[in-house]
Amino acid sequence: MRKNYKKIIFTILPIALGVFLIWLPLSKLSSSDFETIKNAFKNANYYWILLSLFLGFLSHASRAYRWKFLLEPLGFKPRFINSLSSVFAGYLVNFGIPRAGELTRAASISKYENIPFEKAIGTIVAERIADIFMLFLVIIVTFLFQFELIWSLIQQKIPKNPLQLGFYLFLLILFILLMFFLLKKFNSAIFYRIKLFVKGLVEGGFSILKMKNKGAFIFHTIFIWVLYILTFYIASFAIQETANLSIGAILTGFIVGSLSIAATNGGIGTYPLGIQQALILYGISALPALTFGWIIWTAQTLGMVLFGGISFLLLPIINRK
Repeated sequence: MRKNYKKIIFTILPIALGVFLIWLPLSKLSSSDFETIKNAFKNANYYWILLSLFLGFLSHASRAYRWKFLLEPLGFKPRFINSLSSVFAGYLVNFGIPRAGELTRAASISKYENIPFEKAIGTIVAERIADIFMLFLVIIVTFLFQFELIWSLIQQKIPKNPLQLGFYLFLLILFILLMFFLLKKFNSAIFYRIKLFVKGLVEGGFSILKMKNKGAFIFHTIFIWVLYILTFYIASFAIQETANLSIGAILTGFIVGSLSIAATNGGIGTYPLGIQQALILYGISALPALTFGWIIWTAQTLGMVLFGGISFLLLPIINRK
């Protein structure tokens, strides 16, 4: 009963946070602002949005194809259509239940390709390691491109008084130590789960090193992330105010958008707000920045719902025998 209660809480909380973050910026808009956003949606150039969605589809297809390089050393060769449908089904489930998409993806490929569930999960963990590495790489490149801007922002936030800075650092360290003590004392199971998770990451990382087609895997990993960035870049041409974004603005907006997706289910609420705050740094007005965030998030969400829904219907049909 207690476990079910926790599951309900961790499912509802991200959705509630997303709804709140939708309401927060919208509550500050006037009726004329709403009209402006409405007109922006009407007048947006959806050719660029469709092209962006196509590039996004290619990135997911590449992810499904890349999966085979992790499964082949384990003795499995799934059909591409099953891999692709499992990937999209997982994305769709993530909109409803946080992180359940990976379980759905593993369960789908396990059911229709007779791959043990735990081995499918292990390969997905290995994928996540590669993706985390690429995200960090993009962050580092962006930091080098925008060092002066980022450093100036950091300097603005750092307290001028060294005593005040030391006090904040002391509070931060104290908070971390307190949380560590409380978790260790009252819920040792959490530490056990963390240990298992880290062990899984290590094992998944070594599985990447053991694969035969390392070159193909690395190529598809880079290809996927280049397409991710291009998906964001191409969509920026949809409205006039964001059509001339700099490389730094594109990379910063992409990073903020990627991180915001992890905060709530599919980035509901957090994605448009994050994109707005990122683009404001580069001189884009608040309203067009928010509008662009909403346009690209809406398009991506509809695309995932469409492809995910088709995948759920397609899997039992193509595997009816």
